[in-house]
Amino acid sequence: MSQPIQALNILGGPAPVAQPAPVANTPQDDTIHEVVIVGSGPAGYTAAIYTARADMKPIVIAGALDAGGALMTTTDVENFPGFPEGIQGPELMTNLQEQAERFGAEVIYEDAVDLQLAGEVKRVTLDDGTVYQAKSLIITTGSAYRKLGIDGEETLSGKGVSWCATCDGFFFKDQEIVVVGGGDSAVEEATFLTRFGKSVTLVHRRDALRASKIMARRAEADPKLSFVWNSEVVSINGADKVESVTLRDTVTGQERVLPTNAVFEAIGHLPRTDLLRGKLELDDEGYIVCTGRSTHTSVPGVFAAGDVVDHTYRQAITAAGTGCQAALDAERWLADTAAGIDVEDAVAHTVAQ
Repeated sequence: MSQPIQALNILGGPAPVAQPAPVANTPQDDTIHEVVIVGSGPAGYTAAIYTARADMKPIVIAGALDAGGALMTTTDVENFPGFPEGIQGPELMTNLQEQAERFGAEVIYEDAVDLQLAGEVKRVTLDDGTVYQAKSLIITTGSAYRKLGIDGEETLSGKGVSWCATCDGFFFKDQEIVVVGGGDSAVEEATFLTRFGKSVTLVHRRDALRASKIMARRAEADPKLSFVWNSEVVSINGADKVESVTLRDTVTGQERVLPTNAVFEAIGHLPRTDLLRGKLELDDEGYIVCTGRSTHTSVPGVFAAGDVVDHTYRQAITAAGTGCQAALDAERWLADTAAGIDVEDAVAHTVAQ
């Protein structure tokens, strides 16, 4: 679009040009939407595709900086069905977003700063002050990997530093791999990585694993897996790729360098549920609790999908699957409540499907 031509005023400077009123990216305050989706990623965009195709005209609060979720920082995705040659993470997320928009979803690049879940109309406040109202909400805010917070971690992310063995283990065939952690997740990741690596070294800050006994025994019996006890990784080293880690003995404080081609951090996840504390049921680890196999939360009309409810799988395809479920649950919920069915009966009807 061409820029308006500025006229000169009598003082020699440019005359003020009347600016058009800013185009609002939001509806009027009194608009009550069928559904607002808080979060994006595979779960959020899949929920948007399904609700948009159901003519629910979803609003997607995708986030100001992290729209698309964790896959926006992932390179090759080779395990998402339908892409035999693999696909780049950002491309996959862009495809899902464009598919949702094609059917009428509206994507807003702002962060939600407050959620009001009580009552028939839910309210989502954004960081720019905009308030969206909706009859139903789908929460797909995901989870974040716990990070070590050490030198080299961010700069070498995607260059040998990873948080997902099933995503990236294949790229380190016949190479030296370090896994950091000592719980079930770390042991599972390390055991899985022995399929690919020449050797796998599990670094743990204590002198024994925190993992369950059966998993610990399985790991200890694996000839390709070794352990470094009472040690913590204090830096990840390398120019354009991981070349080594610096370890510090937690007892003596002595440091040493361990050569490696990859570092997999397996020290847990943090569900992004800060805005939901005290507003709906969360479990002891902060994940949203859903009813049965449905996506219903403890608040009628609020649904949840993706990694924010998933302790176990945390894969793009499983997140997308629950996003589909949440959309179908929300659609059925809205149909039931519109038909005058009691709230509790509407929930029971959806869960029973």
